[in-house]
Amino acid sequence: MSRLTNDIDNVSTTISQSTTQLMSGAITIIGSLVMMLILSPTLTLASLITVPILYLLTRMVTRRTGPLFKQQQVELGQLNGHIEETISGMEVVKAFNHEEKAIAEFEAVNARLFEVGLKAQIRSGFMMPLMNVINNIGFAAVAMVGGVLAVKGLITVGIIASFLSYSRQFVRPLNDLANIYNLLQSGVAGAERVFEVLDEAEEKDDLPQAIELKSTRGQVVFEQVSFGYRPEVPILKKVSFTAEAGSSTALVGPTGAGKTTIVNLLTRFYDVTGGTIYIDGVDIRNYTRDSLRQCFGIVLQDTYLFSGTIKENIKYGKPDATDAQVQEAAAMANADVFIRRLPHQYDTLLAENGGNLSQGQRQLLAIARVILSDPSILILDEATSSIDTRTELHIQDALLTMMKGRTSFIIAHRLNTIRDADTIMVIDHGEIVEKGSHDNLIGQKGFYAQMFESQFKNLESEDND
Repeated sequence: MSRLTNDIDNVSTTISQSTTQLMSGAITIIGSLVMMLILSPTLTLASLITVPILYLLTRMVTRRTGPLFKQQQVELGQLNGHIEETISGMEVVKAFNHEEKAIAEFEAVNARLFEVGLKAQIRSGFMMPLMNVINNIGFAAVAMVGGVLAVKGLITVGIIASFLSYSRQFVRPLNDLANIYNLLQSGVAGAERVFEVLDEAEEKDDLPQAIELKSTRGQVVFEQVSFGYRPEVPILKKVSFTAEAGSSTALVGPTGAGKTTIVNLLTRFYDVTGGTIYIDGVDIRNYTRDSLRQCFGIVLQDTYLFSGTIKENIKYGKPDATDAQVQEAAAMANADVFIRRLPHQYDTLLAENGGNLSQGQRQLLAIARVILSDPSILILDEATSSIDTRTELHIQDALLTMMKGRTSFIIAHRLNTIRDADTIMVIDHGEIVEKGSHDNLIGQKGFYAQMFESQFKNLESEDND
């Protein structure tokens, strides 16, 4: 955020201040130089002695101030990041009695920013006084050479006086340009940080022969799929399975086993590094990304709501939906009850990321948003993790209704929520270690049976307590 605000503002300010000065300075320099040559080529050569000295001085100063201006922008970004992080996590800061440490961290970052900013300003401030000294040396040289020429009768005193006037007009823009060049170091430092963001690799373009996925039956096939966020650390290792159209597939396993990675590959947030994923018999890389993602409805564990009304957030995936359709989707998600209790009901404005709602209420709205979008393939990534047990029972009915006729992928840690799935796949260390229905897996007394038994033992012990 600091790169997109402070750094861009820094670049904009630098350009706006320097552009007009550069244009007017260039015109003044050319005009003055022409008049100086007309008056006296000899004096012109004498006055130009200062130009290489000015150039060397500018190089010497900017070589030291450039890194300081860059470091200043870096420290400013870190300071803004610390402030945003502390304010966003204010409740956590207070809960862990972290106020004094947060203040100390702020003061440390602020002190570094102050120190590097002070050095940058002091060193760049040397430019103008040194230039004035060099300019005065140049004027003295012109006066001396002009005096010698006047004694010899080659030029008049009037020409010397006129030449000194043009010489001042010639030098002043040079000083301004040198000062602008010094100022540009700050703008360049900001521009480098902005271009680091712009130069980040974007998603690969769709293939030239990519086709639109207009309607889908929903058959999904993973064929020897491998993937790693870093090539040397594989997350998935030759995973193969088939999810028939209209079936429900549950993905269970330890944290970090690769369950969410499978979903990210299916939606092409990442592309596979080995193997192929097919939807309806076609490699998903042969579909355009936009049309592919339109067939998915996703409810994530960490829901996100945008600033705006509840109605606008539910309609996010289907902007042309009617109010009646919005309310119907909310009712199916069991969100209508709490929405009706709000001051402005469906027109209630939400804070950033729904900050004025509970986590459970935000998740209900996310489920309603997916229900309204009416996707062909449904992905539920811990969709009911923040909802109480009673509400979860209501939502399970809504989800079961929504899952009918749709290919569904359910990621869950609470195993009682996926007992009715057609296929349960146990993922561990990037591999499918078990696959089958709930009853079959319990009968195998393997990994899944151990997970299921341990969860229900914990529940029973909690109930006895």
